Amino acid sequence: MISRPATGRRLVNLLISMIAAIAACLGIFILLWITLMLAYKGLPALNLDFFSKNPTPPMVAGGGLANAILGTLLLTFLATVMAVPIGLLAGVCLGEFGQHSKLAEVCRFASNVLTGMPSIIVGVFVYGLLVLTTGNFSGFAGAVALAIIMLPVVARTTEDMLRLVPDPLRESALAMGCPRWRVTLAIVFRAARSGIMTGVLLGVARVSGETAPLLFTALNSPYMISSLMQPTPNLTVTIFNYAMSPYEDWQRLAWGASLLITASILVLNLLARLTFGEKKR
Repeated sequence: MISRPATGRRLVNLLISMIAAIAACLGIFILLWITLMLAYKGLPALNLDFFSKNPTPPMVAGGGLANAILGTLLLTFLATVMAVPIGLLAGVCLGEFGQHSKLAEVCRFASNVLTGMPSIIVGVFVYGLLVLTTGNFSGFAGAVALAIIMLPVVARTTEDMLRLVPDPLRESALAMGCPRWRVTLAIVFRAARSGIMTGVLLGVARVSGETAPLLFTALNSPYMISSLMQPTPNLTVTIFNYAMSPYEDWQRLAWGASLLITASILVLNLLARLTFGEKKR
């Protein structure tokens, strides 16, 4: 076996390290550039009217996005209520009761496929399932689309976190006569709760900025929400519509909404990081 000279190995190591460092700096630079641009363009739009008033017609000064903010919060909340219980149960099934079964393998494969599926495909699926059958766009359909996107994130994170719990913890509880379901709920879940909460927060952050599925399901509305069975205003579709418009007021609101969504996702990710960091300590 011919060994490479030490000087050559050092040069290759230095070259790879420099390429990796440049790539990391480039990614951070782009992220900072986007964040600063959003802050520069979006901060002037964030005032009391932005959070308390509905949009005004074109060429009319003032107005805000109170209806879209409320709609986004409702859609995200409803999607979380739908996805989290199912995702937690699926994660428990995969991580505790059916780790090596055929059903678990199929569920993992389906979850991986669903995780990588473009969100617009999920939107088209829910459009055919709920919008065409009911005959109208609705906030409920939008929440279902977001829940489908959130579901695999919660399920796989729950499975991974449950698997990190040491087996002796389970065996000790079982040796004391506790039934398996009680060990899972009272001990394993408690030990993994920080990681599971991280998964839930990441799932919420994942769907908070989705636009494509809402275009096919919730659509949008310039009015305050009266029912989730009607077209529902939301921030992402509003950004899409307003950013494309020729009106400066609407473009300003679109920048403000973009900054609001970015800041919300950043806060959720920081919460997830801090929660997981606390667990590691």
